[in-house]
Amino acid sequence: MARTAIYAGSFDPVTNGHVDIITRGARLFDRLVVAVGNNPTKKYLFDLETRTQMIAEACTEVPNLEVVPFRGLLVDAARKYDADVVLRGLRALSDFDLEFRNGLANRALSGIETFFLLADPSLIYVSSSLVREIAMYGGDVSGFVPGPVAEAVRRLYPAAPPG
Repeated sequence: MARTAIYAGSFDPVTNGHVDIITRGARLFDRLVVAVGNNPTKKYLFDLETRTQMIAEACTEVPNLEVVPFRGLLVDAARKYDADVVLRGLRALSDFDLEFRNGLANRALSGIETFFLLADPSLIYVSSSLVREIAMYGGDVSGFVPGPVAEAVRRLYPAAPPG
């Protein structure tokens, strides 16, 4: 029986930590669907199509990967893509609290289980919000995101603001 996992997020922008979870998750499941979503309460650096494309470009060497945009509930996307499991990455205890509650809610809504992967220790502090903040102040984000993503971020924030 082929196992499909779904890994969802806003990925604004996709980080090396996300790519690590994607590549490791793809080795554990027959098929991995990365579902790129929009939270209507958030303002995004990149639009949904761009974020979806960035992940696909960053993960071209992952053969069993499908990157798709989605709107609505994760459990509905999981059903649409025949996912057996929700894949989530954990960096810290604070991540666990939220992910634990979301996992329980998803199971209550649909019966789907959640599978947690621990972040690579060298990437534990990397987050999309950290990348956005560094970029906003003109810092170099190339150590935190895939190369093409760093270039796209640089185009949005070409120079550091005056001190």
